Amino acid sequence: MKFVHIADMHFDSAFVNLSDKDILGDLRRLEQRKVFKKVIEYIKENSIPYLLISGDLYEHKYVKQSTIEYINNLFKEIPETKIFISPGNHDPFVKNSYYNKYEWSKNVKIFSSKIEIVEGDNVDIYGYGFDDFYCTNSDIENIQIKNKEKINILITHGTLDVVAIDDREYNTLKRKNLEKLGFDYIALGHIHKLDYSTNIVYPGSMISLGFDELGEHGMIVGNIEKNNLDLEFIQLDEETFREINLDITDIYSKEELIEKINELEIKDNEYIKIILTGNRNFEINKYEILKYLTNERIIKIKNKTKIAYDLEKMSNNNTLKGLFARNMLEKLNENNDNLEEKEIIEKAIEVGLEALE
Repeated sequence: MKFVHIADMHFDSAFVNLSDKDILGDLRRLEQRKVFKKVIEYIKENSIPYLLISGDLYEHKYVKQSTIEYINNLFKEIPETKIFISPGNHDPFVKNSYYNKYEWSKNVKIFSSKIEIVEGDNVDIYGYGFDDFYCTNSDIENIQIKNKEKINILITHGTLDVVAIDDREYNTLKRKNLEKLGFDYIALGHIHKLDYSTNIVYPGSMISLGFDELGEHGMIVGNIEKNNLDLEFIQLDEETFREINLDITDIYSKEELIEKINELEIKDNEYIKIILTGNRNFEINKYEILKYLTNERIIKIKNKTKIAYDLEKMSNNNTLKGLFARNMLEKLNENNDNLEEKEIIEKAIEVGLEALE
């Protein structure tokens, strides 16, 4: 039995923190469509009978009906493929969701918060979907497989072996408990990092949603028989995200910094975030720098530098600059544990000292 397993497309995501440039969100939304169409074309060309979608297909808060119609029209192009969708925390099966109020193609099965079994001749597919933006008790770990002679597949959206408290509200599951259930394949979603080392699989997000999702993104293609599972990852997202650290300790002007960044070697399919490190010798305005960069693939700048001024030494001088340094040191010491306040004070020091030159 051949299948394709995808998850976490997040159609119509806002991409709010992706870039310091406005256009990137629109470009990534177009790339979402391009990648999804690749999945459908692959299914057509290879006559894949099953498509498993493990949640977060779209963003409930932002998705447009035109996007839903685009998805559904593609589903109609593969009428012989059975499509199973397990809603997640970003696209839950709530009253006003498109899962509930939209008429989907006849080959689409959308699971709800009641565990269901779709029985076939040789395969039974079990599914569970979110009916809210949080899920704390899916009861999945208590499933009793009906017919162990068949191929048994579980599809759901959830988090394995949770450590962080915040993740406990997203269908927490224990790997060892899932293994005991006896499924031949467990199709998961929610974690955006690829993991197909066992039969409990996260395909990862289909396109990178930002710089916290570096690496390849795509789909899992599987061929499953009883007691035999072959899996292959196929990259779909043609764009990659890369971070470049740039130490500016020995750079003494905005112009010199812009020249250094413009000299960097960047591939045509890369989105780049420049992380500025070291000690800065001048005021840095990342938006001002971005305006003068020649490579449009540089979309974000993160300033992690520290001021190069020796305030302790300056504060010993009986000058206006020394008095300013003493006052600023006091403020820094008062706000030592507040990073946001500390950054504001450091910025004030930088501007103030430049004004006193």
